[in-house]
Amino acid sequence: MIKNVYTVKQVNTYIKNMFAQDFMLNRIYIKGEVSNCKYHTSGHIYFSLKDESGTIACVMFAGSRSGLSFRMQEGQQVVVLGSISVYERDGKYQVYAKEILLDGAGQLHLKFEALKKELEEMGMFDLAYKQPIPKFVKTVGIVTAPTGAAVRDIIQVATRRNPYVQLLLYPAQVQGDGAAESIVSGIRMLEEQKVDVIIVGRGGGSIEDLWAFNEEIVARAIFDCSVPIISAVGHETDVTISDYVADLRAPTPSAAAELAVYEYWNVDAWLKETQLRLQRNIMQCTRKNRQMLEHMAMQLQLRHPRHKVNEHRQYSNELESKLQSCMQSILSKKKYQYNLYLEKMKGLSPLEKLSQGYSYVENKDKENIREISRVQPGEMLYIYVTDGVIEAKVTKVQEEKNV
Repeated sequence: MIKNVYTVKQVNTYIKNMFAQDFMLNRIYIKGEVSNCKYHTSGHIYFSLKDESGTIACVMFAGSRSGLSFRMQEGQQVVVLGSISVYERDGKYQVYAKEILLDGAGQLHLKFEALKKELEEMGMFDLAYKQPIPKFVKTVGIVTAPTGAAVRDIIQVATRRNPYVQLLLYPAQVQGDGAAESIVSGIRMLEEQKVDVIIVGRGGGSIEDLWAFNEEIVARAIFDCSVPIISAVGHETDVTISDYVADLRAPTPSAAAELAVYEYWNVDAWLKETQLRLQRNIMQCTRKNRQMLEHMAMQLQLRHPRHKVNEHRQYSNELESKLQSCMQSILSKKKYQYNLYLEKMKGLSPLEKLSQGYSYVENKDKENIREISRVQPGEMLYIYVTDGVIEAKVTKVQEEKNV
């Protein structure tokens, strides 16, 4: 009896997993001639790569079309970047393309990717090494070709933004043999001139035209430069090694000039506005401090010892007036009471009675005689009247019958 019988699906799935586990097949460059190229209505591209030994099927899905910068045609020599896997329905393996380059550009692209990976691993792209671009520059160094749109655009934009900025141009060779060495010389010369910032770049072109900016010696010169460098190579879609190493990447030379040179008129207007605001703040601060000083002077005057003495003197005078007033009031009351008591005393005084026709009688012992029983005949009595004393001798004592 046959053991371990597998279905077609199981076999295809197993083989597909084997392809998926192979690291090399997940990212591989394949060089060959395009054949049987068909653009499907869905946006997918189906084609084959062949050489003298055989053929391999390929597909580029619509979502990967951004990795294709030209229209594919029969017979073209190309380099395809992609992965190899099994299409289970047909049981065939094929290349799933992510990027397609023409053969010449393909070799340069491989070289570009290798250098990029090497420099990145060395840390030359790390943000920690990026120098900030000075905000207000006085001198701008330019490393580019002396003729062409790039230098004209940089000069025009820089002059428009700030006519007082100084531009130093190093006329470098930016394409062909010796271009990388020329660019390096320009960077080092402008560094010696101690410019504030350096713009390194050129106009657009093919990868071959821009290759000088992908050379390692240029990358190292940019990385080692003590002056901040702005890379402005090609158009916005062009990316070079210089862009990764530079302190700042500009999409175009014109944009580099805008990033390097501040807008003088805006700064001038800002300075004038700041000056007015500062003057207003100073005036406001001065008024506030003057008011505070006047208030403090008034407080000091109020707290002066002389002022305190005057306050206490005035308070003493007020107390003295109150005391005198209280004393007068008390004296008036006492005087009034005294007069009342005096009148009462007058009414009770014996002398006052004597003046009304009465007299006062005493015996020799100074006892007041008010009854006849207190008097004996022959006894001496003393009679007090208004103007003196009468001495009288009792001859007879007679009791009143009607009493």
